[in-house]
Amino acid sequence: MDIIGHLTRTVSPAVLGDDQSPAKKSLLEQFYAIFAARLADKDTYGRFANENIARDDQGFYDRVWTDGSHRDSISRELAGAHNVDATAARGLVAMAAPLAYHEIKSLAGTTPVPQFLSDNSADYQHHIPAWASAVVPAGMLGAGAAAGTRISDTTSMEPLQHKEEESGSFMKALLPIIGLIILGALAWALLRGCQDNPEPVATPVVTEQSVEDDGQAVAAVAASVEPASIRIATGEANTLYACRMNVGDETLQTTIMNAMSSTFGNEADKCRADVDDNFATDMPAAAQLASILPIIKSVPNASMIIKGDEIVVNSADAEVLDKLVSDLQAAAPALSIKAEGPLNLQSEIDDSLVAADAAVDNLGENPDPRDVARALSIQVINFELDKAIIPEVNKPFLDRAANVVQEVPNVELVIIGHTDNQASDAYNMELSRDRAEAVKEYLVSKGVDASKLTTKGMGESEPIADNSTEQGRFRNRRIEFVVNDEATLNGTGVSGTITNNAIDPDLNPLDSNNDDMTVDGDDNGVDATVPDPDLNPLDNNNDDVLPDGDDPTQGTALDPQ
Repeated sequence: MDIIGHLTRTVSPAVLGDDQSPAKKSLLEQFYAIFAARLADKDTYGRFANENIARDDQGFYDRVWTDGSHRDSISRELAGAHNVDATAARGLVAMAAPLAYHEIKSLAGTTPVPQFLSDNSADYQHHIPAWASAVVPAGMLGAGAAAGTRISDTTSMEPLQHKEEESGSFMKALLPIIGLIILGALAWALLRGCQDNPEPVATPVVTEQSVEDDGQAVAAVAASVEPASIRIATGEANTLYACRMNVGDETLQTTIMNAMSSTFGNEADKCRADVDDNFATDMPAAAQLASILPIIKSVPNASMIIKGDEIVVNSADAEVLDKLVSDLQAAAPALSIKAEGPLNLQSEIDDSLVAADAAVDNLGENPDPRDVARALSIQVINFELDKAIIPEVNKPFLDRAANVVQEVPNVELVIIGHTDNQASDAYNMELSRDRAEAVKEYLVSKGVDASKLTTKGMGESEPIADNSTEQGRFRNRRIEFVVNDEATLNGTGVSGTITNNAIDPDLNPLDSNNDDMTVDGDDNGVDATVPDPDLNPLDNNNDDVLPDGDDPTQGTALDPQ
């Protein structure tokens, strides 16, 4: 069995699941060859040689090919060559990359991966197509068999032989015998159950064990969770501009919040958390936040995303960005620190749709409405400038979203529109409301009960990234779905902003949380389009509904008491 044959046998079933189409299998075979050639490059492999790559780390593919144009070329060419949708092709290779990486490392054993792949290049280089010359190391294109020709499973793979592979092959030879033993045991147990009426027979533990070898990659993907993450943006004068976190439990949330409070003080109250068991309960960077956060705080108009053991930062000033990366590398040498690359709009849109489709696939039967809302929020709806017309590329997923919403009983969602800060507050508020309404109208046109959907425009008031960079503004322009949980609304019928993916009116105008949407005493049921009043016209927060002493140019009337 050669390298490509091994990856086809072990990785492709985990990637394709029930969809074992010949075209997609062939696409993956060719990708494995391109991927192996890329890993044969010492510099490429050295970037993540010491990382603990998760088997479901679909961002790993982006770290193997850091040039977005190369990633686009791979998915586009593979899609065209195998008659597969380009978005689907991108999703397949992103899912396959970390799994193939683990298999290749296993095959290499104690041999460094680049050396192993170089020594065995004849096993895969014939699969590499001519167009891939720009995305693989020089000299990796084979001169023998035609590109894409499948090497026979009988081809010698002696350079790959090692004890683990022999043991695995021996166990696979025993599987039919084990299966017969299990079937005999089940038949005997069922016969006895019919005669003696004992307690129901449990599923034999050996059944799970017997499929462990071939299904290891599948189980690893199914059992994994999304890495915990936190996204931070700074404003002027060392202020916290935006903060979002996704964590698996309240313990990790508390750990992160304590670090945020130590660095940003009361501004840490701006952090909003999605606490759910879909996310990991640990974060490799958590123990180093005390060193990391002051560095990002010292840089105005910057952003930082911590996800798993990787930190991605950005700033509008290139020199400042270089220093930020350098300072973070010195403070956290065990983590992967990198500057965010240029915005690749099409890639971002395609990736979001693939990820959203995958999230819907994983909902299963009778899903939690919060999981539905989270899955629908993943897609990027990139409206044209100043318009609220649904792009054609999003309609297939929204069609699927409509079916999901119709099938989940008692789900009620709020569709929230957000913008960047490139226009006036009033204009952005209206635009965000129109875009949210456009999404609702589309879903209703596809059969969703209009009573299940509410819309809200938030304009530029709730950023999740900086507005000083193209990437940050892109992320701030978004549509979010959240659960409209009437149990939390206290009978007001008012939809507020997101707290742990639920709707949270605050009903306390004197606290520090701008998290409700009512214009005055917080309980008269009148919706507003900006955060709650603070009832203090003398402070420095221009965050109330009616103009007053916070901004004399807007008038001097006080908030209602």
